[in-house]
Amino acid sequence: MFLLTHVWILAAGLGCLSLLPQSPAPGLAHLSASDRAAALKAIQAAFQERYVFPEMRPAIIERLEQSRKDGRYDLDDPVIFAERITQDLEAVSHDLHLYLRTDPAAYAAAMAPPQSTEGMAAFRRHKAIREHHGLSELKVLPGNLRYLKITGFKWVQDETGSIYDEAMRFLKDGDAVIIDLRGNGGGSSAAVRYLVSHFLDEDVLEMTFHQGSEIPKQSRTLDHLPAGRLKGMPLWVLIDRYVASAAESFAYDVAQFKLGELVGSPTIGAANNNELLPIAPSFILSLSFGRPVHAVSQTNWEGVGVKPAIQTLPGQELDVAQSRALAFLAKNPAAMPEALADYAWAKVAVEARLHPVALDPAQLKALSGQYGNGEIAYREGSLWWDRSKRPSVRLLPLTEESLFAVEHLDILRLRLTGKTMEQLWMGEPAPRVIPKK
Repeated sequence: MFLLTHVWILAAGLGCLSLLPQSPAPGLAHLSASDRAAALKAIQAAFQERYVFPEMRPAIIERLEQSRKDGRYDLDDPVIFAERITQDLEAVSHDLHLYLRTDPAAYAAAMAPPQSTEGMAAFRRHKAIREHHGLSELKVLPGNLRYLKITGFKWVQDETGSIYDEAMRFLKDGDAVIIDLRGNGGGSSAAVRYLVSHFLDEDVLEMTFHQGSEIPKQSRTLDHLPAGRLKGMPLWVLIDRYVASAAESFAYDVAQFKLGELVGSPTIGAANNNELLPIAPSFILSLSFGRPVHAVSQTNWEGVGVKPAIQTLPGQELDVAQSRALAFLAKNPAAMPEALADYAWAKVAVEARLHPVALDPAQLKALSGQYGNGEIAYREGSLWWDRSKRPSVRLLPLTEESLFAVEHLDILRLRLTGKTMEQLWMGEPAPRVIPKK
């Protein structure tokens, strides 16, 4: 049997993604009785030989065999066949790394010569490059908070590291860092080790991987990091219920090593190390073959997930993390006045998103009128700022005291008193006051 991979990989997104409907792929339209029998035999053999918990092997194989006898697998649709196998595997084991899926492309790559242009290494490299190795977004948030979105922990030897190096140099110049793992279904432990090494000393034991009777393997932080370390950098990590496997590993590191603060909701709870095996005619079987033990807790997150330090409503994770980061930075006695002003400016907008302000239409209408060469007009339930030769812009309420953000113009805010318009420009110590005509 060919080995596809043996790192943490959870089918991107949901831990049980293989239970979702799939469309039959070309070349796998129908399963014959002999196809089903051969696939089931190969699956049972893989579990008998490789499953991480030997004591569970008989029960899993018995469940598969009973379903076969009951006719549960007597169908020609490969997608439904894979779904039913997956349901039975999880019902017995409660292991979210156990699933069967239809994947002709991955199957073909696994069966091709390993180093050929059609082989698995080329297949994985192609996917990693198209997804920028899982590092999908870098941006500067107000207050010089540096944000990194990681959609998956891809790893291509001698290539992915340089992509992380660029990202780490970007993060290093921030006042604080926010790493967004929401929706990240996992990937390679090598990528996790590379990332977490930037926040720890060198040669720190991170994980020990146990695999049957084999000698346990250790994951230790790296000595050489081209971008340098980010030790002590204020760090917030966003998690949700779709974070799984290797992504949970990084979140678990953050919690156990006290590297930063986790914000969001508990993760899915899939810790075992899995390998992906090709099963004829065109299936991929995910099989847990090992389990990680963390250096600090001496256990892992299997079945329980990783819990956030700060639990939020779905969709509020980033705003809550920004709010906490800005409040933390504002307490730094060594912060420069310019930085403190940036933090205060940014926090007003964040708090307005977390606690939206709705002003009464009568109150808004009373603020409309002519101010200098422009006009504040009430329409479509909002105030608009109309100026000659410039596009109209909507005013968004930030506080109940009639402070407004100017849509698409983050460096300017307006405070309307009914008698004056105060223009507050970022970086200016005092507002520019324009009387109402």
